[in-house]
Amino acid sequence: MTKFFKTLITASAVVCLAGIAHAADIKADIQGMSFSPATITVSVGDTITFTNRDGAPHTATAVDGSFSTATLRKGKSETIAFDSAGTFAFFCKIHPGMKGTIVVQ
Repeated sequence: MTKFFKTLITASAVVCLAGIAHAADIKADIQGMSFSPATITVSVGDTITFTNRDGAPHTATAVDGSFSTATLRKGKSETIAFDSAGTFAFFCKIHPGMKGTIVVQ
């Protein structure tokens, strides 16, 4: 194999490996009739796992309709993936006064 091809293969491998990113899973609690944290900042590709710690059922639903958990009973969780940047206001469909914001960078 020539030096040129060895260099080309090595450079290609570095580029491929540099593109591998590890998504994070951010934890968000629903407790005390509120989301904690109320503002969540994540990167594109990350997920947020919402866990209901209240006795009452709740959802985490985007105002623009882009995502929604099922109705979560106490102790239940659901994970939402974020594949595009933006700012997303969300609320609980059952208790609309519960609000939060997700910032995807």
